Amino acid sequence: MRRWPVIVSAIVALGALSGAAAYQHVAPGQDEQKGEWQEIAWPFPRDGWPAGKAFRCGVATCGGEVELYLRPKMGFCNCDRGVTDDDEVDRVADLDLMSQHFAPLAPGDIVRLADMPGRIRAYDLKMPDGSPHIAVGVAVSRRCDLLVAVARGRGDASEVRRAALAFLATGEMTRWMTAAMEGR
Repeated sequence: MRRWPVIVSAIVALGALSGAAAYQHVAPGQDEQKGEWQEIAWPFPRDGWPAGKAFRCGVATCGGEVELYLRPKMGFCNCDRGVTDDDEVDRVADLDLMSQHFAPLAPGDIVRLADMPGRIRAYDLKMPDGSPHIAVGVAVSRRCDLLVAVARGRGDASEVRRAALAFLATGEMTRWMTAAMEGR
């Protein structure tokens, strides 16, 4: 008789995990087929930082499929200077979650997201399956906290950058970034 609660709990847990896995691999919805940005499940394993938000954009809006991942990293920034050089973007922008093999395409640029200053830089990214991708890493700061984002796609680096920055500049994303940096 003591086994029934354990068996029922195991069945419920397996069902929940199966449902979550199926959700991540479901066919694109109607909006995604049109190319609009859609939130997807955070695809990376847990690390020292909380999971963030992940989005996918289709061909119609982004010129090719683009995925964008962003999250705050509280207490992880130079409190006096913020993000001032490309080495810091290389180090903190979560590119290593996708692949250990990335190389910058050019020096980065100054960027501002949700009224936070920082830098943006484009990279060649070689995925674990050997396929080439473009990535755009962003790191911005407020006080001693970072907000990092990385967009990944197969298109031109300038197109991936344009699509990611346009989405991050929307009112909804600006509000989310501000709230996330305030710990809400």
